[in-house]
Amino acid sequence: MTDPARQEQASPEVQKRIQESFDRQGLMAHLGARISHMAPGRVHIVLPARPEVTQQHGYFHAGATSAIADSAGGYAAYTLFPEDTDVLTVEYKINLLAPAVGAHIEAIGTVLKSGRTLTVCQLEVYGVQADGERRLVANGQQTLIRVNKPAQ
Repeated sequence: MTDPARQEQASPEVQKRIQESFDRQGLMAHLGARISHMAPGRVHIVLPARPEVTQQHGYFHAGATSAIADSAGGYAAYTLFPEDTDVLTVEYKINLLAPAVGAHIEAIGTVLKSGRTLTVCQLEVYGVQADGERRLVANGQQTLIRVNKPAQ
């Protein structure tokens, strides 16, 4: 059965704004992460397995896992923000539930509550095997702040 939330898409304008912002993130480019899905209040980021994003036992490094979770939540919030605003993380907490292994990991940020100033998101990270089998490897919660874009 297909997840209906996964089928919904953000508008082309929102997708363009988010992708342009994501493309300016040096860390996401350095890690090799990419956005795989954008919907109102929900963003998925995929990080393929490669030695540069692992720790000494061959698992995805907690820093890489946390970084894509943080960005997924931030961009999930950003899908709901007005065009003349931007997003910054205020805080987040992540629980590492199992070693992150697989062909890739996928972080999903989902808005729980969007406010005028603060937004709260749920963070989930799955280890995804080559055959598509998924295992929850991390979850957390994040608070973000809406800020005005700086004058150009």
